[in-house]
Amino acid sequence: MTAGVLQLDNLSVRLRLPGGRFVSAVTGLSCTVRAGEVLALVGESGCGKSVLASTILGLLPGNAQVRGQVWLDDAAARTELLRAPEHELATRVRGRRIGLIPQSAGTHLTPVRTARSQLAEALAHHGSEGGGAEIASRVDELAQQVGLDPDDLYGYPHELSGGMTQRVVTALALAGNPLVLVADEPTAGLDRALVDHTVDLFRFVAGTGRAVLFITHDLAAAGRVADHLAVMYAGRLLELGPAREVLADPWHDYTRGLLAALPSGGLQPLPGHPPSLTELASGCAFHRRVPGECSGDPTLTWHGGRAVACR
Repeated sequence: MTAGVLQLDNLSVRLRLPGGRFVSAVTGLSCTVRAGEVLALVGESGCGKSVLASTILGLLPGNAQVRGQVWLDDAAARTELLRAPEHELATRVRGRRIGLIPQSAGTHLTPVRTARSQLAEALAHHGSEGGGAEIASRVDELAQQVGLDPDDLYGYPHELSGGMTQRVVTALALAGNPLVLVADEPTAGLDRALVDHTVDLFRFVAGTGRAVLFITHDLAAAGRVADHLAVMYAGRLLELGPAREVLADPWHDYTRGLLAALPSGGLQPLPGHPPSLTELASGCAFHRRVPGECSGDPTLTWHGGRAVACR
């Protein structure tokens, strides 16, 4: 088994609202993202996935209350990110040890500058050595790594196709040569062909030895590239294991429901609606939505190389 690069240990995140209420966005979550592998975190919109990405990068708002640990390991250092000072996160972690592909990635490009100039600026910011010629050469290398023709980078964002834009944003995330790539809903709103191209790029990134955390509501896209699959519902992990095993033989009712909702599963919609994260009671939230074989115990327990709640 490959070494763990990003380890989340019993992580919980609550967001305080006016009036003393809380959004329980993440509850007791533990998982490991390993070098050379893709871990896909899947679940319906609003289940807390994107809050997890913000937690890892230290980008939570001031009303957040966080418990647990987030460890980042490399040959030089082992850093507990939740307790790292902001200066260290800003200068040594974000972009350098962890790269981020944000939601609606194309909107994060500056519309009045070419893609090339934005990549060059990112490389200079991350301390690429040499002058303009060396940085220009490195820009070309990054473009080729993500499957772009370097000449395409002379275009402005509005002149690029959706696929090109996604690859430019991925190149920006890789500019600091990070250990970990966090992709937060990178395929939202894309057609299926472009989804496939995008996630295949994550497979390539993992092949370079990086760890990839792929956050998505698209179970089909996750199944295409993931080594391991983590299924999240109402802030909790309900199932975790090798992707092929989980998809071939899902253990939790929720995972089975997600698969049944796919075209390959007969387009059978999940009944009911996800609960509000401000109104979570004890026990399994999905058990209250769809009573069935689920025991209602949300504790994640391991059985061999897989873990499941409510069993």
